[in-house]
Amino acid sequence: MSIEMLKLHPRNPTNEQRYEMVKEALNEAGRPEDFYNVINLLSPPPDITNYAPPLSLKGVRIGIIGGGVAGLSSAFELRKLGADITIYEALKDRIGGRIYTYYFDKSKKLYGELGAMRVPASHETTWHYINLFSLRTNPFVQYNPMTFLLVRNRRIRNTSENIEKYIYPLFPLRKWERDTPWDELHNYGMISSMNNLTPKERTDILRILPRYSTPYEYLDNLSIRQVLQKNKLSQGAIELIAGIDVLTSPFFNASYNELMQENYPVTFNYLYQIDGGMVNLPLAFHRSLTSEEPTEYENIPQHILGTCKWKSGCVVTGIYKTSNKHERVSIEYRNTDNNRTYMETFDYVICANPFSTLREVDVAPVFSARKMQAIKEFTYENSLKTFFYCKRRFWEDDEYYGGILGGVSYTDEAIQSIVYPSDHAVRQVYCPEEPGILLASYSLSLDSIRVGGMKEEAKFELTKRQVEKVHGLPAGYLDNIVKEYKSIDWNTEPYFRGAFAVNAPGQKQLFTYNILQPEYNGRIFFAGEHASANHAWIQGALYSGKFTANNLAKYAISHKNQC
Repeated sequence: MSIEMLKLHPRNPTNEQRYEMVKEALNEAGRPEDFYNVINLLSPPPDITNYAPPLSLKGVRIGIIGGGVAGLSSAFELRKLGADITIYEALKDRIGGRIYTYYFDKSKKLYGELGAMRVPASHETTWHYINLFSLRTNPFVQYNPMTFLLVRNRRIRNTSENIEKYIYPLFPLRKWERDTPWDELHNYGMISSMNNLTPKERTDILRILPRYSTPYEYLDNLSIRQVLQKNKLSQGAIELIAGIDVLTSPFFNASYNELMQENYPVTFNYLYQIDGGMVNLPLAFHRSLTSEEPTEYENIPQHILGTCKWKSGCVVTGIYKTSNKHERVSIEYRNTDNNRTYMETFDYVICANPFSTLREVDVAPVFSARKMQAIKEFTYENSLKTFFYCKRRFWEDDEYYGGILGGVSYTDEAIQSIVYPSDHAVRQVYCPEEPGILLASYSLSLDSIRVGGMKEEAKFELTKRQVEKVHGLPAGYLDNIVKEYKSIDWNTEPYFRGAFAVNAPGQKQLFTYNILQPEYNGRIFFAGEHASANHAWIQGALYSGKFTANNLAKYAISHKNQC
């Protein structure tokens, strides 16, 4: 395959270029009428100075639990109002939370994204901050017909024609299913129910409300598997979809809304990555927040900005409402340097840590009943990533096992997917003799838990052997190619306990609006991707952080005499 066949979108796109991509993707999806709703719903909330003027929170102390991008964006916005902010970050050795760029070399040219690795063209709030910090971006190649699909031990190049010719016969399909092209069959099973909603009803997908339209609530109460069954697909067709769409099938028992919130804004059609590593986004926030002369605040003199203390290696262990007449919130935390426990008191607190870890924090008095139920029951999924530092890029070889510049191979084996670096696709060059970083395994849910529970050596061996199998390589081929590897199992990361939130059927209606409601008479607020309509994406965390900062500011202004 010639590199010209890979149509790449532009580097560092302008807003206008991104809008054209989103329009094109929605046109292809048959939903051009959704464009303005998608852009508006994903755009950042209004600037905080619309609710409170600069200096209006001068002297107000705000504690933020969690230094991921939800906490960072909250702090960035609240600093405009002159607040004195303290961020408690449990990690000591890095910044970014679940944005985690791992560098294999000192020059930081060879790296893998152990956490978030993509930015969709439609994610307006993420692009707001990318542009604000002048970060550079490159296309992330998601689909490449030269990548492989290995299903039930049959290996093909990943095209619809190959799927219909070689994979369909492996499954007991009804005649109408066999006669339906793969793209149509997949879209009918997975997307048609969403498309049957009216444009107005579809906006509920990206909203957080006390109640939603009846047709939307009906779909939110169904699992993805139940929707496939409702659409009269046979079990053979459902198994076929599960074998090919391996990054959705782990969530077949999750709410159908999880699938809608990715398909509605055409999330996977045009994707980007940040030059030099995704971590450059949280690092830009951190540099700005800890600088006495930040340049990112337009029309606000530097001398009236608030302050921000960054406390790394500080694990919050308790949240307490003070009992004196001036309501405050006390935070208890453990410093991992000396293992001592300390207490600080604030006028307001933002919990920007996942509910999976908030569950481990002592809370007194307890929050509202529904909030405590959400902290206990809100569903998180696991993700396991294993990167190979390869001496040479065997996948770029002009051989039966190669010819790949970017994209993703999929398999029903335990590794689930292999993600190829996009850098050579952007440069439009095949350089197989160059070293490269291969995401050898990106797995979710049960497979990630099972493989993640293996001993390191066994996990490494399994991953090598299955990558070889996907490429049709002899066993042991990679032993002399893989120089080093790095793996992360997000379930076992002590300050995360999961990769991202994934609602069970009905959980959005039951919990999400309530999650955003403050506690302790408006003294504690909540932010994070779990508190958003975009689970698992940077967009959700950033939007939630900015939205929560606005809510805190509105409340603080209306109760200023109580601070």
